[in-house]
Amino acid sequence: MKGFNLYKYYLVLFSFALGSTIYAQEASLSGKVISDSGEPLSFASLALEGTPYGGSTDEEGVFAISRVPAGSYKVIVSYLGYQTEQRKIELKSGQKLQLDFSLASLSNIMDEVVVTGTMKEVNRLESPVPVEVYNPTFFKKNPTPNIYEALQNVNGVRPQLNCQVCNTGDIHINGLEGPYTMVLIDGMPIVSSLATVYGLSGIPNSLVERMEIVKGPASSLYGSEAIGGLINIITKSPDKAPLFSADVMGTSWEELNADVGVRFNAGAKASVLTGVNYYHYDNLIDNNNDNFTDVTNQKRVSVFQKWNFKRSNNRLFTLAARYYWEDRWGGELDWTSEFRGGDEIYGEAITTERWELLGQYQLPTADNMLFSWSFNSHHQNSVYGDTPYLADQRIGFGQLTWDKAIGKHDLLIGSALRYTYYDDNTPATGGEADDPNNQPDEIWLPGIFFQDEITFNAKHKVLLGLRYDYNTHHGNIFTPRLAYKWSLTPTDIFRLNAGTGFRVVNLFTEDHAALTGAREVVIQEQLAPERSYNINANYIKKMYLENGGSGSIELSAWYTHFTNVIFPDYETNANQIIYDNLDGFAVTKGVSLNADLSLPNGFSFLLGGSLMDVSTEEGGVRERQILTERFTGTWSISYRFLNDKLVADYTGNVYGPMLLPLLGELDPRPGESPWWSIQNIQLTYRGMPNFEIYGGVKNLLNWTPWKNQEEPIIARSFDPFNRGVEFDDGGNVIATSSNPNALSFDPSYVYGPNQGIRVFLGIRYSIR
Repeated sequence: MKGFNLYKYYLVLFSFALGSTIYAQEASLSGKVISDSGEPLSFASLALEGTPYGGSTDEEGVFAISRVPAGSYKVIVSYLGYQTEQRKIELKSGQKLQLDFSLASLSNIMDEVVVTGTMKEVNRLESPVPVEVYNPTFFKKNPTPNIYEALQNVNGVRPQLNCQVCNTGDIHINGLEGPYTMVLIDGMPIVSSLATVYGLSGIPNSLVERMEIVKGPASSLYGSEAIGGLINIITKSPDKAPLFSADVMGTSWEELNADVGVRFNAGAKASVLTGVNYYHYDNLIDNNNDNFTDVTNQKRVSVFQKWNFKRSNNRLFTLAARYYWEDRWGGELDWTSEFRGGDEIYGEAITTERWELLGQYQLPTADNMLFSWSFNSHHQNSVYGDTPYLADQRIGFGQLTWDKAIGKHDLLIGSALRYTYYDDNTPATGGEADDPNNQPDEIWLPGIFFQDEITFNAKHKVLLGLRYDYNTHHGNIFTPRLAYKWSLTPTDIFRLNAGTGFRVVNLFTEDHAALTGAREVVIQEQLAPERSYNINANYIKKMYLENGGSGSIELSAWYTHFTNVIFPDYETNANQIIYDNLDGFAVTKGVSLNADLSLPNGFSFLLGGSLMDVSTEEGGVRERQILTERFTGTWSISYRFLNDKLVADYTGNVYGPMLLPLLGELDPRPGESPWWSIQNIQLTYRGMPNFEIYGGVKNLLNWTPWKNQEEPIIARSFDPFNRGVEFDDGGNVIATSSNPNALSFDPSYVYGPNQGIRVFLGIRYSIR
């Protein structure tokens, strides 16, 4: 018995020693899986290829795989909506390997939830209206100090400068000018007609969840200004944003941009997200030697805060507010604030102050009823040489929608009310505020809309929409719409959309465009609302490759016919812009192609191109629209290497020639722009926890509009107050011996940015 116990003792001891030896030969690996925007990916799948070893991440994106025999393996990490990553590893006996993965988003081709096309949350591929979605990862490939500049890499969308001196501009979609583009924040028309100058500046990039773009009329849902397309900026939910984030970038031109975001809980029922943007540029650069600043000097502060309240049954209740202040100036190099508004040294100085409020409240009803509201107040104090432009604009908006599904019908019924108040010191509203003839422009725009999305079967869906608005100046306005979606296969989708849009003249837009061009505005009386009739077709093909890669091809074609076009006439009088309804029609038509491809080897490609023709016809005479290119292309090529710790991005765009606004037949400046391209390269290192360091070169080709052009871009920059110019009784410039080309000072001859090559460096930090 005693010997037997001794035998058992040695057997246990031997087993323990053997087990210890086996375990000593095993290894483990652990780490974290995050998205390329820094968010943890919960329940991502991990596997060691060809083995039973694997696992998944927890809610914080953390994983651990233990008791793995020593050896060589290929780790495969996958997550729906993100690029599958494969990485070879070598596990040594007893090693505890730490691995972190950052998966690239496939948001351009996957089934995101979108709201812009139909004003309700739907799967992007199920939406009858084509919606393009861009997330922060896309914009990080070419970091910019504001969203306005970031849009230069979106196919068919172009930031257009309207003034060489003050650098204000707008957004062109498919060749149509800024007043045709509506800008929304979280679905609210919070941004007025100067949206593309100020509304898209100062929104902290760290707070942007995604950007949705609809190309083509959307007036049947969103009303006036959505005649050419709309841009909807979706901000992050306070529940999902990082606890803290910061993004600071500087350039060799001495620009400084900083974004900071903070999230916290205000008790058990509310979460709060606060973002601050600061931009500073104070550097006098005159590379084209015209004695004018190439880029305006700017100071900008923007504070954004969003509250999300928890309610029963997950009903929605959000409140948000933004304060925006900016001071910018451009002009002769020796200009200072002492000369503001004077006629000694020329300068254009603009001080802007905006308040924005918006909110959404889901009613406590059995059906889905949502009340949305917004308000903004915009005050502008500006001078263009010795011409002051003082303006106030206030816009209030309220909307109630009822969303109800009945059988095959998904109904959306809504009513909206928009109030616009506008006053300035120009004759457009009667003069100065204390002038007895001053009459601020006030517009009430109530409307109702109806939409029925009918699902016949898994392949065929039709959307019918109708909106009625009553404008206090223009009366009754109807805008119907029809959309059809045909799912040929789960990866092949065809859409056909047809409808109408409308636009009414907005003094803030038209007046500002005139003054920034140093011209007098003339708005003809009894302007009729502009109408559009549009049809567009869209085809998208999704591809999933056997090697884990994926991609898509999207082809679109459109045709839009405009009547009552609110047409800016630059030619009748060189010192005026005359706005009147065109006695004829305008047409924009074209085709566009977008293609993207993501490969497991680290390469990803995004290519786009658009061919378009925008023209007007009056009295049988057809003319191309000025400042509209016939071809535009964009690209983005990225490569991830060094175990995904280093990312290289090469982005760029190319534009075809466009007609330019000349001052007359004797103007020696070219009447058409050349082909031009802006290209950028960037390296991003993300091998440290919570940190990203990025840097690169913008405008690699050092292209500027004045390159290879003998004539100055700004006409008579040496005489900005036109002291040496003679005019006839009609206000037209007379050719003289000292002014043989009959020119006057004109900074509106502009089609591209003046900023040349520059180096940039930045750092991002976030805490989840």
